[in-house]
Formats: sequence, C-alpha cells, structure tokens
Amino acid sequence: MLIEPKFTKLLCPGQPKSTQKKRLLEEKTIVASVILAAGRGSRMKEFNGNKTLLPLKPGETPYKGTQSILLQILSSLPEGPKALVVHHRKEAVIEATRGLNLTYCTQPKLNGTGGGLLAAQSFIESQDCNQIIITMGDVPFVKKATYGSLVKGLSDSSLVVLGFCPESKKQYGVLEIQGTQVCKIIEWKYWKEYPKAKQQTLRICNSGIYAARKEDLLRYLKVLASRPHRVQKEIDGKPEEVEEYFITDLVEYVHEDGLSVGFVISEDENEVMGVDDFSALLKAQKIYKTRHL
Repeated sequence: MLIEPKFTKLLCPGQPKSTQKKRLLEEKTIVASVILAAGRGSRMKEFNGNKTLLPLKPGETPYKGTQSILLQILSSLPEGPKALVVHHRKEAVIEATRGLNLTYCTQPKLNGTGGGLLAAQSFIESQDCNQIIITMGDVPFVKKATYGSLVKGLSDSSLVVLGFCPESKKQYGVLEIQGTQVCKIIEWKYWKEYPKAKQQTLRICNSGIYAARKEDLLRYLKVLASRPHRVQKEIDGKPEEVEEYFITDLVEYVHEDGLSVGFVISEDENEVMGVDDFSALLKAQKIYKTRHL
C-alpha cells in the first residue's frame, strides 16, 4: 500500500510549497504503474477468459491452476499506485485482484495499446509521482531490477523503452537507434520489406514495456489521441474501419520534438516473453516451475 509522504520539512526557507513537494517526491522516487490487461488474446484458441488470469502453476489442465500471470507481474512492479486497464472479462479480473488496492480503468473498446493507455489517462493525471511504468498484462517474468533500470533511465530521458535481442526477430517491432537514442519503433509489416542488409542492422526488438516521465507522457497522450490510425478489421464477420492508437507512436513523437528517448536491453529473451498462445503458455509454465522448484 502506498503511504502518502508528509510535506512538513522545509527544503529551503521561502521556497514555494509546490516546489518543495516536487523535490520531496523526486527524493522518494514514487513510481505509478499501468498494466494493460484489456484484451482477450485471440490466439489462445481454447480459452475465452482474460489471458492475464492464466496460471503459471497449472492444475488439472494448463488453463486451470494458481499463480496467475497478472499476480506475477504485480509482484515484480515497483512499489506505488497501480492501475489495471480492463475490458474483456473485466469482472473476473477485478474479482481475482480484489483487495490489492488497484485502480481499474475500463477501455471502452479494444482500440490498440495506445487506446488502453488513453483509458488510464485520468489515473496518471491523479498521481503524485514523476515516473510511470507501462507494461503488458501477459509478460510475467520481467524482473524488479529491470523495471528499476527503466525508471533510472528517466534521469536522462523523457521516455525509456525496454528492448531485447532474440535469436529470431520473428514479427516483433524493432528499435531504430541513433547512438544512445531511439528514433522510432518499426513494425514488422514495414521492416520486413527492407533490404536484408538494413534488416540486419535492426537488432533490438521492442518488448512493449516502457517508463515515462509523467509530465511528458501526459503531454504526448494528447498528441496520440489526435492522431488515430484507421484500420480495416473484420468484426462479427463484416469488414469495418476502426480507429486504433499505438503506444509505439509516442516514441517517434517524443524524438521528433527533440526530447530524449532512451532504452534498456534485457539480456534474457524469456524475461520479456508474452504469453499469447497455447505453446507460449506451456513454455511459461515450464519456466516458472524451473525457477520455483
């Protein structure tokens, strides 16, 4: 549980209280976290629940058991206020996490990762903190130290991306980097058309996990909300054009305005694995068992 700091000690006589409060918050390094847990997981064919509730310790079937993916994520995040962005089977998610002092932000419709983050905007605005972690609800093995490294990176950057270098890039988005700065994140459907030589220079993949300075994040959420992507999707068997928003766009917006976008690299590909289909679930359960023998 977050204990609100008491602002009684004067840092400097005559200094405005708002400035004193800001400096005290910086010293305490309070971190708020947003976990995107709204999607169903369409590739988990035989499971219709919210995939963040899938077990890492299976019982009678791989779909039933204990120690959910979501609880594992919550145990690894920095101390501080936390929000869950919910939509699919949100009642089940709320029931499974009742009593953990979480804030629930409903994503009205599934309109991309950026749509999920926009659903948490009021939560972010209300927090007395300077750093925000944004993570996915199906990535259970990110370490406390890795989240800590992301937050530490905010001393020099407005936004920090968690990357990794897999044996195969598959269909991951990749980081375009100049020196120590991330310029943008390039989705697979674009980089797959690049010449092989250029593809080989794009070694670092995007995990979908970020840290951001609160003020900068709120500033660019307004930009994100104003620039939706129009995407053709099949809904109830009928083609329909929908508006979607992607967190990856924030990287380019921030960089183009001359602000710093840094990155941290996870040394273990399994640390950032997403549980998005049945084979990934079995792999995650095996990893969890190995680590908790």
